[in-house]
Amino acid sequence: MFRRILIANRGEIACRVIATCKRLGIHTIAVFSEADRHARHVRLADEAHLVGPAPASQSYLDVAKIIQVAQVSGAEAVHPGYGFLSENREFAAACAGAGIEFIGPTPDTIRRMGLKHEAKSLAEAAGVPVVPGYHGDDTTPATLAREARRIGFPLLVKAVAGGGGKGMRVVRSIAELADAVAAAGSEAATSFRDSRILLERYVDRPRHIEVQVFGDSHGSCVHLFERECSIQRRYQKIIEESPSPFVTPELRERMTAAAVRVATSVGYVNAGTVEFIVGPDRDFYFLEMNTRLQVEHPVTEAVTGLDLVEWQLAVAAGQPLPRRQEQLAQSGHAIEARIYSEDPQRGFLPAVGLVQRFAFPPEDGSWRVDRGVDDGDVVEVHYDPMIAKAIATDANRIGAIGRMQRSLARTAVFGPATNLALLRRIVAHPDFAAGAMDTGYLDRHIEDLLRPAGPPGKAALLASARYALESMADASRSIHPAGSPWTGADGWRTGALGGSTIGLATPDFLRIRARRQGDRIDVTGDGLEAGAVVMTGEHDAVTVSGPTVNAELTVVGFGRRLVVTEELTHEIELVHPWPFETGPDEADTHPASPLPGRVVALHVSMGQEVAAGDALAVVEGMKMQHTIRAARAGRVDRLRVAEGDLVDADAVLFEITPH
Repeated sequence: MFRRILIANRGEIACRVIATCKRLGIHTIAVFSEADRHARHVRLADEAHLVGPAPASQSYLDVAKIIQVAQVSGAEAVHPGYGFLSENREFAAACAGAGIEFIGPTPDTIRRMGLKHEAKSLAEAAGVPVVPGYHGDDTTPATLAREARRIGFPLLVKAVAGGGGKGMRVVRSIAELADAVAAAGSEAATSFRDSRILLERYVDRPRHIEVQVFGDSHGSCVHLFERECSIQRRYQKIIEESPSPFVTPELRERMTAAAVRVATSVGYVNAGTVEFIVGPDRDFYFLEMNTRLQVEHPVTEAVTGLDLVEWQLAVAAGQPLPRRQEQLAQSGHAIEARIYSEDPQRGFLPAVGLVQRFAFPPEDGSWRVDRGVDDGDVVEVHYDPMIAKAIATDANRIGAIGRMQRSLARTAVFGPATNLALLRRIVAHPDFAAGAMDTGYLDRHIEDLLRPAGPPGKAALLASARYALESMADASRSIHPAGSPWTGADGWRTGALGGSTIGLATPDFLRIRARRQGDRIDVTGDGLEAGAVVMTGEHDAVTVSGPTVNAELTVVGFGRRLVVTEELTHEIELVHPWPFETGPDEADTHPASPLPGRVVALHVSMGQEVAAGDALAVVEGMKMQHTIRAARAGRVDRLRVAEGDLVDADAVLFEITPH
């Protein structure tokens, strides 16, 4: 086994690899950009080296620099994680040329399986069905239009290289083709430095199911069963599970055998994933092969009891696979939810900033959190917005769903916006419980899943009042000596209910008068009749019992903000208890950038007339491009930016005089 390993990545996957290496007694070497100087993976590693400025192209994607660090630090092997250089054959070849083991497949395998058009040809040759499409070298507009009509609509424009949903567009008519090809090619060039695209049939309401495979240098290849990855947004997976609720034993046998045939056909070594789309009729088609460890590998670990990173290290060190196929089995059910630093209420725009607190239940055998951030870390604009993964495991799917629901209710990120509220809604949705999902699930249910939670119920307000009183007591104890009657902060007065006046933004403003006596809270105020409520609870689980209310809920708080979950989750803030005013919103006449990034295109000029919905500019940040559009008709009176400018979130880009 190796003694010193360099992890050529960042975030939660770097932390994940470091965890296994530490358990095995392997010295870990991290690399970091200027933006990640104080990142969690840097703190966890045994040593860390700077590889360049914040942009990934000048740091994490700098092959020469990473090879140099590996040589200087005495690394015997490099683990690429996923993303960045994990599927870059030049990097794998550079490692081999420097006498450093690349923990993954050979450069030739990466090339052959990493290019989707060549991988499809290999799958066909192995007797595995593929989706009809076009992956020729001639991508002139006339050829693509002809092939698109032959394939039929809807179809998918897809980048030849890369993965993760980048460089993909659904096209439903010939009129949409040219724009989709241009957009997909541009995004692919930015993400993978390869603008080539292919066309393929878009299977209606498909499942996305993948098979984990593992090969060694001794000629053995096994599968580690399947994962269901159908809940996606823009082809980016959000929730994965194993086993799939849709796959029958007969289908599992056929799909896993097909996956092994694909891997064996190229002499595959190390961890890989063969991805399929499966129609409602359970016919399946080869989609692509990812020649690396997958984001969702923890659900496979949970149901097999294996450490896939440990397997990777052993295979890369020349050892045979730790188990034969007949020694592998699934047990129980596991679900993974990806926590993204993004704002679903603002079109899923990436969110950045200081993570003041990342709260989640203690990890145990049934609950695991793989994360790239701790309290006090900063989510940067330069990288992928996924900050953590939550994995729940139980004996069966119903149990795993229940465990995920309870655990997500106790999970909160105070700082940048996240998709946690959406994740809680998904795992509580009846279609998810029934296993009735496909890759269009989120699009069909998005309005319901993102609907406002509505006003919190009585129990949530009472629990919020309790939190506010406890916060006041904590603040009082910090400034008064022990034993002082003022440390109670209970608003006590002779002969009457005194208490404290509490303002709550739910987001509607509410005012409550409350006084606490032990577990009992006397309350009166907006929507609450005078009365007494008894509250008990351990940590963030609270039981509210009174004459007109009886409920169990969770409360996770930090400072003046708290997340309260009853049937739905409410984000509540403690505010000044007396009315306040807000200023007018001028967003319509001052279009702003919704995210920090670079202005990559300007579509208007000074004095130009625009209509509502017209494209004004394109801003690129966190590997995504966002088009800013006019909210109303008017004249562009001022351009505040030029192409190539870096802008902050909410920076005003234009001034428009409305008609």
